Parts: sequence; C-alpha cells; structure tokens
Amino acid sequence: MLRPDRNHTLWFAFLLHRISGLGLAIFLPFHFLVLGLALENAETMDRLLRWSDSAMVKIAEFGLVFLLAVHLFGGLRLLALEFLPWSNRQKSLAAFALAGSFILACLFLIVSMESDSIDIKY
Repeated sequence: MLRPDRNHTLWFAFLLHRISGLGLAIFLPFHFLVLGLALENAETMDRLLRWSDSAMVKIAEFGLVFLLAVHLFGGLRLLALEFLPWSNRQKSLAAFALAGSFILACLFLIVSMESDSIDIKY
C-alpha cells in the first residue's frame, strides 16, 4: 500500500523525472563508447550504424527520446515550482509534460523510421 503522500499525481511526476534521469545516466557511457569507436575504427562504426537501422534499435531510440523529453519537461516543472507562483493546475501541467514527452518521442520514431540511412560527406 502506498503512503497517502505517494498516491498523488505530482509524486509520480517526481518519480518519473528521477527514473528518466537514471535511465539517461545509464545510457551515456554506452553513447560515449560508440563515439569513441567512431574515432578509432571506421569499420566498427559502419557495422554499428548498419545495426542501428534495425527495428529494435529504433524502438530503443524512441525510449531514449521519451526519457529525454520526460526529463526536460520534468525539469521545467521543477523550475516552475521554484520560480513561479503555482496554482491547483499542477496535475494538469504534469500530465501535459508526460503527453508532450510521448508526442515528441513518437514524432522522432516516425521520422527515424521514414528516413533511410543518412549519408554524411565531408
């Protein structure tokens, strides 16, 4: 049974913000590893780029963009709590932040599924 103070919508917004931050913190070392591989070995990077065209990776990217958007909007909510006068609309704003995060992640997924591989020329 949840404590009464943890059965509030804004407590779930707080929890989602913390979980998204943790997810991003776990992701970043892997991201830096891949960037390091790109600098060291072009062939390995090419294999990773081909692998990243799979549907599973696209879904994982959707999750990553969702976490980024949730963390962004959660951070904006916290800034608003600190610096703006607040009203009873907090639940609606928290729900809007979650919906906005999901919409941004969906748009990213749609665009990434439609686009073929990006050809970068120097």
